[in-house]
Amino acid sequence: MAFLELDNVHFTYPKAKQEIIRGVSIIIEKGEAVALMGPNASGKTTIGKIMVGIYKPTKGRVMLNDRDISQYNLGEVGKKIGYIFQNPEKQLFSPTVEEEIGFGLHFRGMKEELIQEKVEEMLIYFDLVPKRKEFPFNLSLGEKQRLAMAAAFALEPDFMIMDEPTTGLDVKRKNKLIELLFKVKAKGTGYMVISHDDEFCKRVADRILFLKDGRIS
Repeated sequence: MAFLELDNVHFTYPKAKQEIIRGVSIIIEKGEAVALMGPNASGKTTIGKIMVGIYKPTKGRVMLNDRDISQYNLGEVGKKIGYIFQNPEKQLFSPTVEEEIGFGLHFRGMKEELIQEKVEEMLIYFDLVPKRKEFPFNLSLGEKQRLAMAAAFALEPDFMIMDEPTTGLDVKRKNKLIELLFKVKAKGTGYMVISHDDEFCKRVADRILFLKDGRIS
């Protein structure tokens, strides 16, 4: 049984004259590392949002654990699939960096002691300790990106989708992200990176998919 499957998925934005996604079929196994590449405006971000139920296909279906994703609510999908937006500001809302990382853990009812341990772990790993009391919107783009990753990875989802995760990262921090992806994959967590970064994709992915003109090649 595939973990995540797109079956002949089509998508058209409201009022748009033509489809942006045209009959895409993808099967992803649990624990698999996949990269999705393609030119600008090819629909890569749209595919990612369809995979987590933010967008609904105009035709075709998305299956998560052999169940149509339309049968889940977004909260249920979020427990299984983490999602990091291309623009990290779209998912930051807490008053401090450390509260942002801990928010989802509080929401899930984790014990306070364990939350603090996980928050500290993520602060250290993503080089955010000096920023722990900062207002997230005062951070640099790279820091916001790292914070969004820290908050998402703290929840330990079964699978992670990351849209342009290397944006704003220098070489050192890009290498740390690669190390993290190797670690989570070793624990059985799969991921898909949506990226223009050819070298990064080749290093972190078992399989690379190319999207062009709304189709996978």
